[in-house]
Amino acid sequence: MALIDTLESAWYGNGRAPWWAPPLAALYGSAVRLRGALYRRGWLRSVRLPAPVVVVGNLTAGGTGKTPLTIALAQALREHGYRPGVVSRGYGGRQREPLLLGDAPDPAQVGDEPCLIRTGGVPVAVGRDRPAAAQLLLDAGCDVLIADDGLQHYRLARDVEICVIDGTRRFGNRRLLPAGPLREPLSRLQRVDLRVCNGGVAEAGEYPMQLHGGAAVALDDGRTRVLADFSGQRVHAVAAIGNPQRFFDSLRAAGIETIEHVFADHHPFVAAELDFADGLPLLMTDKDAVKCRRFARANWWRVPVQAQLPTAFYAALGERLDGLRREIGSPAA
Repeated sequence: MALIDTLESAWYGNGRAPWWAPPLAALYGSAVRLRGALYRRGWLRSVRLPAPVVVVGNLTAGGTGKTPLTIALAQALREHGYRPGVVSRGYGGRQREPLLLGDAPDPAQVGDEPCLIRTGGVPVAVGRDRPAAAQLLLDAGCDVLIADDGLQHYRLARDVEICVIDGTRRFGNRRLLPAGPLREPLSRLQRVDLRVCNGGVAEAGEYPMQLHGGAAVALDDGRTRVLADFSGQRVHAVAAIGNPQRFFDSLRAAGIETIEHVFADHHPFVAAELDFADGLPLLMTDKDAVKCRRFARANWWRVPVQAQLPTAFYAALGERLDGLRREIGSPAA
């Protein structure tokens, strides 16, 4: 964690990157450019599937709000008459072969984010071979595919690219990994179809997105309280996400006094790590809660959020997908 803190201080603050970071960033940049050129020239081939593919991703390392947006997209597409499915790498899980998730997937096997997406009832498939995993969704009756965190995974051909931008941290020092937070050069942003700004102030050409909560749900029995009930109280706030500070800030904005516990993104929790032995409530994100339900205690709560976007965003996406559906010849549900 100390190394991560040092790097993030250099990426987003006034810290200084380690001496080895700029040379590695140069090598990384060369590899990114070479890989992109190989795909553009056809020496590495993307797999085209007989259904529209919408990629949700970002240019920076760490959390920007991709998963809440993916969940919101799936719901919106259902309402628009599609049968969406989500394909994911399943990062943090041990699953290697393509797998269509059941109703009660194990986050240790398939990853926490796919489990969270699956709780909304949308079909989800995981696997290192994304085209093969996506084919499982088509076989299950899906007619549009959402690739979660798929912007840099070019093997699955895509029709619409959505880039999620952290509206507060933006692109940091605008340098490539590990000297900066960028997975690809900033020029890549010019080639995506839709840009979504999570929080902060959306810039020209970006659609604003806000994550709204307001409720806390007990992990053990599903009872619900308004988040304001915790105002003025001390709580343990646990986060193993890409940008934990966003979660902590949201709790403080609700008047909650937080004792912060930061874990690495996708951390596989065990009960002993959360045994603080003081009787205070424990609040965590939805993504972390899927890994803790099997050993949850009575005063543990998850704080769900929903992504809210303007109708203009969904109209722009719907226009693109409707055109693709006519080209492919896939009938509406």
